[in-house]
Amino acid sequence: MANKPKKTPRKLARSQAFQFLYGLNFSPAMTIESLQEAYMISPDNADKPDAQCQPEGFTWELIEGVWSNYRALDEVVAQFSRHWKVERIGKIEITLLRLAIFEMLYREDIPPKVAINEAIELAKQFGDDRSRPFVNGLLDAAAKALDDGTLELKY
Repeated sequence: MANKPKKTPRKLARSQAFQFLYGLNFSPAMTIESLQEAYMISPDNADKPDAQCQPEGFTWELIEGVWSNYRALDEVVAQFSRHWKVERIGKIEITLLRLAIFEMLYREDIPPKVAINEAIELAKQFGDDRSRPFVNGLLDAAAKALDDGTLELKY
């Protein structure tokens, strides 16, 4: 009986997905195939046998979901970013916002509070002193709009 690869804990998977998605800000993937290829050769998969680094699992679900829905995610960011155009938001912060909003909108298994808390933890780890309150404020506003049914998706 072959050993199955261990499941990556969600906190670690989020961190890996964040770091991969952050890299896409500098070297974007234009097709799903190029996204998969980049994922398979990413540092998180470098020491794994080919069979174990196939695009699957929670990390991949986050990466593919954010990549596939980034326009809708950016539209949500634009709805709640007062006086900030999406293009002007820092790369760390926009990546965190996309990731958390993806979880809030497209992952029924993740409560919005969890998505917000995880984004804040990543902001503490990767962002500067202003990242955490900015991310928290925007995500809190989006969660309230989601809860009361006023969040609009245009894509």
